[in-house]
Amino acid sequence: MSLPSSSLLLPGPAWPGVRVGVTTRAGGASAPPFDTFNLGDHVGDDPAAVAHNRARLRQAMPDDPCWLRQVHGTHVHDADAVHDGLPEADAAVTTRVGRLLAILTADCLPVVLTDTQGRVLGVAHAGWRGLAGGVLEATLAALKARAPDARWQAWIGPAIGPSAFEVGADVLSAFPDATRFFVPRDGHPGKWWCDLPGLATARLAAAGVEDVVCSDLCTVADARFYSYRRDGQTGRIATVAWLETPRE
Repeated sequence: MSLPSSSLLLPGPAWPGVRVGVTTRAGGASAPPFDTFNLGDHVGDDPAAVAHNRARLRQAMPDDPCWLRQVHGTHVHDADAVHDGLPEADAAVTTRVGRLLAILTADCLPVVLTDTQGRVLGVAHAGWRGLAGGVLEATLAALKARAPDARWQAWIGPAIGPSAFEVGADVLSAFPDATRFFVPRDGHPGKWWCDLPGLATARLAAAGVEDVVCSDLCTVADARFYSYRRDGQTGRIATVAWLETPRE
């Protein structure tokens, strides 16, 4: 399985019937500090540059992306339903071949969920607030409602890594049963290094996802990606996914 010929996307997992890719900073029209392929229209970038970048992404895709107004919540949008305007949600699901789901991130987790037969698909934006609130479980529940007998797999895309995500007691207390994913930071009382991908992997497994694959790409350490924690004002990458073959 390969993505459409484009230098804009890094490939995600090679799942039968599903395509996944993630953009980088390269290939767009945005000026610093958003240079160059910023896809976020809410970060202070020139709207014309964002429109140019989104149009270029669209040319490589099978459909218009289902953009969301992400609010660090747990609402799951039905991307196959008719709707007006930009839906406020942090996840989306589809059963329609070619329907393009998209999540914008700059350190938070982009998570792609699908069944092993490639019949249903979901994407989720999971920062620590959304993760603690249950956005991944809500996304999986929406998928299970469409394919109750399926087996599940997930991919965690580029996000802030466990050696870069310093947090305080507020984040630690949001995960009282998962303290193993927090390492005290030496010399900094009240601060911990948080393994956000590890937290997500554990929650997905507990919810019934049998196969969880992590990209192990850290947005802070890897200059190909935008990172809010590293740069402050910055752009957003997009994780995109779509179903490729008809359901059986």
